[in-house]
Amino acid sequence: MIDLRTIIAQRTRQLASLRDPDDATALLALLRLLYETGRQDLPLGRLFEGHVDALQIVSRYGDSGQVLAAAAAASAGAAFGVWNADLRDEPLTLDQSCLTGGKSFASGAGILSHALVSVDVKGGRQLILVDLGKARPAIDRNFWSVIGMQRSATHIVRWDGARIDAADVIGTPGDYVREPWFSGGALRFAAVQAGGIAALVDRTRDHLVTAGRADDPHQAGRLAALFAAAEAAAGAIRAAAATWYTDEDARLPMVSAARAAVYEAGGLALTLAQEAVGVQALFVDHPLSATITDLSMYLRQPGPDAQRMCVGAAVASGLIRPSL
Repeated sequence: MIDLRTIIAQRTRQLASLRDPDDATALLALLRLLYETGRQDLPLGRLFEGHVDALQIVSRYGDSGQVLAAAAAASAGAAFGVWNADLRDEPLTLDQSCLTGGKSFASGAGILSHALVSVDVKGGRQLILVDLGKARPAIDRNFWSVIGMQRSATHIVRWDGARIDAADVIGTPGDYVREPWFSGGALRFAAVQAGGIAALVDRTRDHLVTAGRADDPHQAGRLAALFAAAEAAAGAIRAAAATWYTDEDARLPMVSAARAAVYEAGGLALTLAQEAVGVQALFVDHPLSATITDLSMYLRQPGPDAQRMCVGAAVASGLIRPSL
């Protein structure tokens, strides 16, 4: 079992700063780190991406003291995340400095040390950085009964009158959904997913080589197709990263294009890997089994049709076009 929190701390130290990259080179370096993390382990990649997201949000909207405190905590091994999805019929609320209610899809519950949560207040959605050691939520682990990404510990959490301090309030109402950061941040999880596609290539190749079947022409063809799918996904991430600082109007359409490309490539790669390895890939102790189920689950991010519509509209208007 991988110690997810320890590896998040190790990954944090690999990057001098997780603050918002200020040029395309720094952005690509961050995306490559996320890619390699997903390639190693997708649940780990999911949690590390949330850790990066939380630290970037604090860096972007917090005051100097909050930024320094979060950076120091992360350097000391703290693991951060963002919990935004309100629990149906029991949304998280803030009343007289007390948090009451819950969040669903709270990845890292029981693993993270700090969570950025959102509550509705006058003026919009307000972010609060909760020290989970001081304001411990009740965790409902029965919710996350899924066939993939189990180790991301994506549970339901609830508070009942947990006290928060004024210093825990990050930014102003509405900051969380400000663009281009809100939609553009999807490039981070797309990079993790692209790393998962690369892992399919790695583990399918290893299986075929070990079994002495890599020379079979049909299997060689599948490996070639797997490589092409992984390269298409990675190339779309690189293109979106390169555009971020050169064309503000094309930023978000290119992120949507990257999401769509990773989605399509991931579906194809899952099919090819299972065709190449066969039923052995679905035995729980096979190295491909977890990658297949984790990627199948993680690819199901909301709104794939909306992403394609965004790309199509941008192509139709001439806002984005193919290039080499």
